[in-house]
Order: sequence, then structure tokens, then C-alpha cells
Amino acid sequence: MKIHQLLLLCVAVTLTACIASQPYPEGIPLVAPISPPTVRAPQVGQQWVYEVRNVFNRELVDIVTERVASVGPQVRIERSGLKAGQLPDEIQGPWGYVIQDPFWNPPQRFLQPSPIWPEQLLIGGSGFYPTRYQVVGYPDSSYYWDLNLKAVAWEQIAVPAGVFITLKYQREAPYFQSNDVFRLANARTEDVWLAPETGRWAIRRGYGRYILGGMNWSGALWEDYLEWDLISWK
Repeated sequence: MKIHQLLLLCVAVTLTACIASQPYPEGIPLVAPISPPTVRAPQVGQQWVYEVRNVFNRELVDIVTERVASVGPQVRIERSGLKAGQLPDEIQGPWGYVIQDPFWNPPQRFLQPSPIWPEQLLIGGSGFYPTRYQVVGYPDSSYYWDLNLKAVAWEQIAVPAGVFITLKYQREAPYFQSNDVFRLANARTEDVWLAPETGRWAIRRGYGRYILGGMNWSGALWEDYLEWDLISWK
């Protein structure tokens, strides 16, 4: 295990042992398909249900249901949590490009649609997508957003909803600007296993870190570190 991975597992622990953390998803490597599949097109009524866990201690944070509510120039996905109740919508337009992303807190609304998965489902495909975002509900200010997107591998992955062929890709925003003026630097990282047949990811796992005045990255603070596992879909 690499040093940085060990440090992630040992955050907020006792002096004697690490908390039992959510294990990193282990997929079975696959040969890349000759013809890359397309992501299932959206239709009203399509639905995905996710089990959301805290990676540090496996705590069940919520069960979140996401449902396609409308399809057109924009695709609106309504979301609700068993514990949290109604959650902010996700909005894509066109499909595969997010306009409103509720995954982080606070939810972001991009001034230009940003890819939510690789534009081409090919290993090694990558891109850099700088834009600006607004905090949902506060349209008077915008903030810099930088996204690096890279497709890593095809893997067979098992989740409670079943076994899927997935494209594993990474999303990184290493220098974005926070709406919180006290944050001097920010970074977010995600590993995502996209299951094209479902039109969404089988697993989405991500964390963010940031520093305040007088801090350096060795003591950076954490945003949530969560893993979303698909438990059903239709």
C-alpha cells in the first residue's frame, strides 16, 4: 500500500489502530471493447438507487434515489435521500454534460456544461475542462473550476445491484476556487466506474481537501469522503 493511501485510511483514528475503512473497489480488468459502447440514453422514469457510505468508517450515510424527471434540451434528475429527504436536482444538457452538479456541498451550477464522464469511452482518453460555476441559489458570483478527466481502464465490477462492465475514469479538480473566502486552496478527486448499460455509474467514490490561512497541505482539512454503490436500477 502506498504511503498516501495509508494516510487516507488512518485519518481520525486512535493512536493504536486504524478505523476499519470502506475497502477500495477491486474490479476484474477487461480487454477494451473493439467498438466502445454508448451510454444508455435518458428516458423519463429511469431510476438509480445508491447506498452512500463514509469511506473512513463504513458508516451508512444515506440511501439516495435518483430519477429522470424530464428529458429535452436538458435532462433533469430528481433526487431524494431516505434520511435527508428531498435533495437538489442534477441537470445535464446535453446528456453526459452536467449543468447543475449536486454531488458536492454546496451544489454547483456551471456557466458552461462540464463533462460528467469521458467524451469518448476509450482508455487513455483525457481532457482538461476549465470553466466557472455558481453556487445554486446565488447567481451573483462565479468561481473558477478546473476539471481533469481521464479514462483509466475497463473493469468488471460487482455491486449490490449486480455485476457490470464499467469504464473506470478519474475526475480531478486540483486548483478550483471555493465560494468560501477563507479557503486558500482546494482540491477534489473522484474515481468513477461508469456502467454504460445503466446510463450511470455503478460506483462513484470521491473526496475533497482544502487549507485555510497559515496551513499547508500536510495538515489539510477534509470535505466528505464518500462512496456511492448502486443497489438497484431500472
